[in-house]
Parts: sequence; structure tokens; C-alpha cells
Amino acid sequence: MRMTRTILLLGAAGLILSLAAGCESRQNTRGNLPTKDQIALITPGVHGREDVRTVLGAPSVVSTFDENIWYYIGRRTTQYAFFKRSVLEQQVLIVRFAPEGPVNRISRLEKSDGREVELVERETPSAGRELGLFEQLFGNIGRFAGNEGSQ
Repeated sequence: MRMTRTILLLGAAGLILSLAAGCESRQNTRGNLPTKDQIALITPGVHGREDVRTVLGAPSVVSTFDENIWYYIGRRTTQYAFFKRSVLEQQVLIVRFAPEGPVNRISRLEKSDGREVELVERETPSAGRELGLFEQLFGNIGRFAGNEGSQ
């Protein structure tokens, strides 16, 4: 009797511990989050593209319209079990190069600089007409020519 009670208590304790371990938060880092110390190693007017690439790594994005602008984009999030993910840190580091090559300016945008974008729920009108159920199901019957003349 005493042995089964001990086994039941150990089993219950193991179950509780395994459930508690599932509630541990998970942190994910996506992209590149250069530290302030890394950014401080780059001096505008002195360092060039290869220096920046050595210190910060390859940029996340090079500007589409101006190859002299590099973006380092990163985000760190945390999530508990199945609850909503929350953003701990988010930044966009913008490195601008002068046309001659050296770094011209470094700017940094953080989570507080962001803003929510409202989605529009309208539908885009399209040309044509609405097909009913039967037109969709049976509309192509009789529209196909046979292969009789293709020999």
C-alpha cells in the first residue's frame, strides 16, 4: 500500500514538472541585431563597405534604388506556450555610404519608432461578371472541339 502511494506521488510530481517545463518562455532572434559596441567600432568618414561587412556582417537588405544604403534588420521575441508572441527588441540599423565609398551616416530605428499599419477591408473591383453555381459547374460543357481534324 505504501509502495503504490509513493509511486503515485512520484508520477504526479513528474507530470507536474513536465507541464511546468512546457510553460517556459522561448526567445527567438530573427535577423541581425548589432550591439551598440559593434556600431561604435564604425566611424563615419573613415570606414568603408568592407570594414562595415567585417564588423556587422552582410546587410539584411541593400536599398533597391540606392546601393549606397544598407539595412540591418532584426527582432527578438518571446512566447510562453501557446500565448501571443511579444516583441522584446526590434531595430533597423541604416548605414549610408558616400558615393566615394566611406560611411557617411549611421542611423538607428527601434521598436518605439514603428507604427501600426491599418489594413483596408475593401474588395478590388474586377472586370467581368459574377458566375452562378450552375455556370461554374457546367459552363464548359460543349465548348471543346474534338481532335478529329488533327491527324
